Amino acid sequence: MKAYADGKRRAVQFDVGDLVYLKLQQYRLKSLARRTNEKLSPRFYGPYEVIEKIGPVAYRLKFPDTACIHNVFHVSQLEKITLHPVAALPLPQFLDGDMLTSVSLNEKTYSFFTPADQRLNDIVGSAYYVAPEVLHRMYSVEADMWSIGVITYILLCGSRPFWARTESGIFRSVLRADPNFSDSPWPAVSPEAKDFTRRLLSKDPRKRMTAAQCLTHRWLRDENCAGPLDILIYKLVKSYLRATPFKHAALKALSKALTEDELIYLRAQFRLLEPKTGRVSLSNFKAALMRNVTDAMMDARVFEIFDLMDPLAYKDMEFEEFCAAAISVYQLEAIEEWETIASTAFEYFEQEGNRPISVEELALEMNVAPAAYSVFNDCIRNSDGKLSYIGYTKFLHGVTIRNTNTRRRQQ
Repeated sequence: MKAYADGKRRAVQFDVGDLVYLKLQQYRLKSLARRTNEKLSPRFYGPYEVIEKIGPVAYRLKFPDTACIHNVFHVSQLEKITLHPVAALPLPQFLDGDMLTSVSLNEKTYSFFTPADQRLNDIVGSAYYVAPEVLHRMYSVEADMWSIGVITYILLCGSRPFWARTESGIFRSVLRADPNFSDSPWPAVSPEAKDFTRRLLSKDPRKRMTAAQCLTHRWLRDENCAGPLDILIYKLVKSYLRATPFKHAALKALSKALTEDELIYLRAQFRLLEPKTGRVSLSNFKAALMRNVTDAMMDARVFEIFDLMDPLAYKDMEFEEFCAAAISVYQLEAIEEWETIASTAFEYFEQEGNRPISVEELALEMNVAPAAYSVFNDCIRNSDGKLSYIGYTKFLHGVTIRNTNTRRRQQ
């Protein structure tokens, strides 16, 4: 598949100082169907000067100060000027009323701010960049992070992670195939860059990084730049406050086994809450969100999340408990160190939180009906009635635990 696609490409390179035209097609996409008048839409803008080469296939252009789009483009979007340059279209204005529109590689799409827990079901977007859950008609903001992962993959290696000759074939590839990180030039790409891309191209949207987590990833991290407040923190803390003491103990044990990379993100989010004497309360969460509020967030009813965080109004949370509350188990299992983290966390849990528990009580903790008790066959040790290692990992994130070669320990 890749060899066929490579045969259709031609090697194009530009030097700093070259003048190039920028190829964009500006229109709002509301369907994946091809437009009948696509060839009549504006195509070339510029010319613009190449001021920097970024990697093997991307270039930075010198845009006017009034430009509203990023100035880094893939080589396929640029056309070198070989004759005397002629005047082309100026960059279009990309703000249209209350709808923020943005130019992608092939189109102008539309976006809007959705409520924190709302799921969308319209299939929109380019076939190469569409997330798997979009094709299943049940998606949210995680689909945007998938598209960023596709763009990152293309910028790093020059080819698409999912490819086929037809649109339906592309969709099948998105749903079933895994990105190739073995062929050239991936062996020469840094482990940090590959980890960043892999964690965005996870088919399970719960395992993908958020935008705030991307900015604290070791590939992009800037110690001198504070990242943005992450709304995911609010969702996780809300769930933690509604959990049982047994679940609290399991999460606290997991928080003690976190890697330094994960702690950097949590420390940054904790600082954004502006803790007093090392502790935060509901007022800190409200004040932090108010400092970052926008009109779109108000319309999306984001502040309704505080109605479910009332328990925090009567207590303070120190950093150690904040880490336990703000952990996403699904995101943790997407990293290479997950097995080590889970094993270490279970050792802490054995010392401080594990206790005898019946199948009925465990099913109640995990909200599982009696008909599904068979899933707990290997969760409780026969020797002392406590959770086994398998039971601990299942308990952390529910009975939909991934199918892995997890070590089965019956200590």
